[in-house]
Amino acid sequence: MGRVTIRRRVLRLTDGGREERPDTVVAEEPLELRVGGRPVSVTMRTPGDDFDLVAGFLVTEGIVRAAEHIATLRYCAGAQDDGANTYNVIDAVLAAGTALPELAVTRNFYTTSSCGLCGKASIDAIRTMGRYDVSADPLRLSPRVLAGMPETLRAAQRVFARTGGLHAAGLFTGDGALLALREDVGRHNAVDKVVGWAVRERRLPLRGCVLLVSGRASFELTQKALMAGIPALAAVSAPSSLAVDLAEEAGMSLVGFLRGASMNVYTGAHRVMA
Repeated sequence: MGRVTIRRRVLRLTDGGREERPDTVVAEEPLELRVGGRPVSVTMRTPGDDFDLVAGFLVTEGIVRAAEHIATLRYCAGAQDDGANTYNVIDAVLAAGTALPELAVTRNFYTTSSCGLCGKASIDAIRTMGRYDVSADPLRLSPRVLAGMPETLRAAQRVFARTGGLHAAGLFTGDGALLALREDVGRHNAVDKVVGWAVRERRLPLRGCVLLVSGRASFELTQKALMAGIPALAAVSAPSSLAVDLAEEAGMSLVGFLRGASMNVYTGAHRVMA
C-alpha cells in the first residue's frame, strides 16, 4: 500500500536564520478506477481507504446505487518494471444483473474530479439520478452542536496534524457524535471515502446525519451528500451559488462559514433550532 506521508528535507527560513531539517508532506498518487476491466476514472488521491474511495465514488456519481451492486473490489497489478503492485489501480466488479451506465452521457471522469457539470441541467440530472428524498428528513440541529463539530473534526485529523496539507470530511449524528472521518489531498475524495465507508457498512441512506467538510461547499460535494441521502451539509468556508441552488431544490440544509459560534444557514433553516 502506498504511503500516506513522505519525509523530505527542506530549507527552513525564519527571522532567526536558516536551517536544513526534515519535514513531513502528504503523499499524492494517481488512482485509476476500472469497472469490469473498463477504465472509468483517474483521480489524484492520498493512498489509504482506497476501497472506501471507490465505493463512495461509484455511488455518489450514480454508477451504482447500493453496496449490493458491487460484487468485489480488488487491486490490479501495477506498472512497475519489477512487476510490483503499485496499489494505484482498482477494478470494481459489479454484481450480476447490474448494468454499467453510459458514462459518456453523465460525466467525463478523465477531467479533474473537482469539475462537475454546470447549471440547471446538472440539478435536473442529479434529481433523476438521486435515489433518496432528504426533504422530509426529521433531523434537527442546535447551533451549539453545529459549532462544536469543526473542533471535533480537527482533533481527529491525525495526518493533517503532521502535514497541514489535507482536506477532511466527517459524518456526524444530529447530536454531534462523529461516526466516520476521512482525510485526503482532494476534498471530493475525502467525501467519497466517508460515503464509501457508509456504503460498505450498508448504512445508506444516511438519514439524520450531517456531513462536515473542512473547506468550501461546492456543487459537487452537495451532489455527493444528496446521493448518499444526507439531509445536512456544513462547511467551514463558503458555499457556491450552485451548491445553494441544489440544496434548496433538494430540501437539504446547507450551512457555511461554520466558525466558532457563528455560521450562515443558506437553506433548510427549519432544521437549525435555536
